Amino acid sequence: MLIRTDPAISRLLMLRSGAIAVQLIAVLIVYFLLDHQIALMPLLLVIALEAGFQLMSVLAYRNVSQAKPLGMLMQLTADVLFLTILLSLSGGATNAFVSLLLLPIMIAAVTLSGKGLAYIAVLAIAAYSVLLIKMPEHNMHQMNMSGHFISMWINFVLSASVIALVIGAMNRALKERERTIAQVREQQLRSEQLVTLDGAAAQITHQLATPIANLQLLFEELLEDHPNNLVVQQMQTPLQQCATQLDSFRKLSAALRLNNTQQHITTAQLQQQITDTLLLQYPDQQIKWIIKNQTGGINTAILNSDAMLLPAILNLLQNAATANQQQGQNVLELTWLQEEHCGEYVYLLIRDFGNGFSATQLSNLGGQLMPSDHGMGLAVLLSNVTFERLNGSLTLYNHPQCGAIAKVKLATVFSEQSE
Repeated sequence: MLIRTDPAISRLLMLRSGAIAVQLIAVLIVYFLLDHQIALMPLLLVIALEAGFQLMSVLAYRNVSQAKPLGMLMQLTADVLFLTILLSLSGGATNAFVSLLLLPIMIAAVTLSGKGLAYIAVLAIAAYSVLLIKMPEHNMHQMNMSGHFISMWINFVLSASVIALVIGAMNRALKERERTIAQVREQQLRSEQLVTLDGAAAQITHQLATPIANLQLLFEELLEDHPNNLVVQQMQTPLQQCATQLDSFRKLSAALRLNNTQQHITTAQLQQQITDTLLLQYPDQQIKWIIKNQTGGINTAILNSDAMLLPAILNLLQNAATANQQQGQNVLELTWLQEEHCGEYVYLLIRDFGNGFSATQLSNLGGQLMPSDHGMGLAVLLSNVTFERLNGSLTLYNHPQCGAIAKVKLATVFSEQSE
């Protein structure tokens, strides 16, 4: 019994086990009951070798959950070779079961890639051709049968070609459909997660409004009673930041609820908004802007935008600033890049000087929610969704020297210089 085995390999091995049993029974019946003169011992030897190969294959794949395509290709190659040898010892091209060479082609059509399918089809046709070439002259009822066997060979070639083309094309179409369905399901799941997060964020924002307002009133009373107290004065900045952020959340929620339409913004305007907001939230961090312009007009390029674009970029900047602070760094490098012959996109590269991403983060960030002690995962997921909605994308990778880079791909509308 095969346990935890790749389904395709498992079915092939079970099919071969049945074929070996049928071959053995057929040889014994033909030789002992029907009294036909066949090469009994060579046939039994080939079947024994095939059974030994089958046993080794079962042992090799008994705990393989995902077999490599090369393994499947080798298994089908062995099937073609064993079947060809058995046919050559029992009549060759005159054997009525020579059409069984179509079975490996059918299996290859639903399990292998186009190149693998072509290889098995050519191998089966070549095996039939060898059997036909080695076939002796046959005369039946005073009529030469060579033309009949050649016609059978032509029919086999046509059948193999049709199977390879039709079933192969259908299999590729089904796999493409499965990939599309999987992507739709993934997008639906992510949308459900975002809806849940949106409701929770709205509820939390509403619940924070009253405590922040009360803290503001208490701060004003303390400031009146202790105007020279340094601790009281230091409370003013974080309270203002909380009030400003809360007001921004309200405006953003209203904009998304009432008029969630795409807008246009220049790279210069977006750069100024990023600088102002980051200076407010992280005054200890400095932004070093770099422009790598290969086509001209990058400062005036018009970008697709909506109410979530700036928050999506700020999410990445907050993660970068946090990574910097953990390493005692205070410089963030932001680079504008517009590649040559690719004027329809502008790239914003955000580099920090922290520890960079781990292998697990690189494989999962942006695609699913991730638990993290540093607040990474959720913000990147939301940012990735925003960029994809604006026909852009997000790529995360580590810098060769140190730190990490978030590469934001932004779709452009047109350039003011072209007007």
